[in-house]
Amino acid sequence: QVQPVESGGGLVQAGGSLRLSCAASGRTFSSHIMAWFHQAPGKERESVAAISWSGRHTYYDDSVKGRFTISRDNAKNTVYLQMNSLKPEDTAVYYCAAALSGPDRVVVAPIAYDYWGQGTQVTVSS
Repeated sequence: QVQPVESGGGLVQAGGSLRLSCAASGRTFSSHIMAWFHQAPGKERESVAAISWSGRHTYYDDSVKGRFTISRDNAKNTVYLQMNSLKPEDTAVYYCAAALSGPDRVVVAPIAYDYWGQGTQVTVSS
């Protein structure tokens, strides 16, 4: 079991950058797929990026490819989301999630994730 806790959100101008961090308690962090989702007001929660437990496999939504980078440090039980060239449409609450997985793979659907953080607000002004 892991408990994700997000940090690093805030207000930034369009074109700026933010780095989100997700520190996860628990001894089995390195056995979990980690992912970032976001949810804008009135919209469903959507996948942004995911990374396999080894870090060798990643997934990005088309809307963030080339702008966002997901990474993890298993020694620190932490996953990161580097967000560059931010756009107003990136404004949302960003959630970190964990899914226990034997195979070294990524999954995208929110229903596959067992543990969720409380979320951190990212606001991009135009």
